[in-house]
Amino acid sequence: MAAEGGHGAATSSDYISHHLQNLQVCKAETGEWVWNQCAGNPMAVNVDSMFWSVLLGLIFVVLFRNVAKKTSAGKPSKFQALVEIIVEFVDSSVKDTFHGTSRLIAPLGLTIFVWVFLMNLMDLIPVDWIPLAAGAVGIPYMKVVPTTDVNVTFGMSIAVFFLIIFYTIKNKGVTGFIGELTLHPIAPPTRGLGLIAAPFIIAFNFILESVALLAKPVSLSLRLFGNMFAGELIFILIALLGIYQLPLHFGWAVFHVLIVTLQAFIFMMLTIVYLSLASETH
Repeated sequence: MAAEGGHGAATSSDYISHHLQNLQVCKAETGEWVWNQCAGNPMAVNVDSMFWSVLLGLIFVVLFRNVAKKTSAGKPSKFQALVEIIVEFVDSSVKDTFHGTSRLIAPLGLTIFVWVFLMNLMDLIPVDWIPLAAGAVGIPYMKVVPTTDVNVTFGMSIAVFFLIIFYTIKNKGVTGFIGELTLHPIAPPTRGLGLIAAPFIIAFNFILESVALLAKPVSLSLRLFGNMFAGELIFILIALLGIYQLPLHFGWAVFHVLIVTLQAFIFMMLTIVYLSLASETH
């Protein structure tokens, strides 16, 4: 089946595959760096995901830094008012959710929310615009939504995972961290004949709690990736309709604004909740 809407002789599957392919670079077996010949190579770097995520992070930092430098008690600009609303929203969310004491959590929550929102927002750009512009200058592939790359979402969730471990050890010590993995949810007996079963209960607790601990970054990353990847795929399928895509594209884009915002909020809130649990003592 030929793809419509000016996609040439490429089939629909070719069109979809092209838009879902990352611009990759990796080191071949010969030791040379090669582009887009990285199938099955776990060390491949998705250059487009790295580029857009870093660029959007820099845009976030520059915009918010300029507002902070130029802020005034007088009549604020519209963008300053928007930034203040976002900061107050994140600050209140942190105060309501995080029950420990840390100067890192509120800035972390703000960074996660805005950065993930900006990365998600790239999904609203028509799917052909940037790939066609990249193709015109000789770049064969260009995915512009970093959160549709599972490597990006896993990278962020792994950072959160290390923070969870750091805050747990910081607030409860190494023994407290080990105790949470081995003494819960079933308290092993400490006297009598029950001591015989204690090693088995501790082993069972360790397996159960380790799975629960590892599930946090996995679910955090896959939730964001799955929702954004599905949204991008729907945009690509709509684009196959050619000129008839316009009403569907507009309707899905309006609905997708909610998904874009909600997924950024969920990622931020789950991060705060996990770090709050790491800081609390039972």
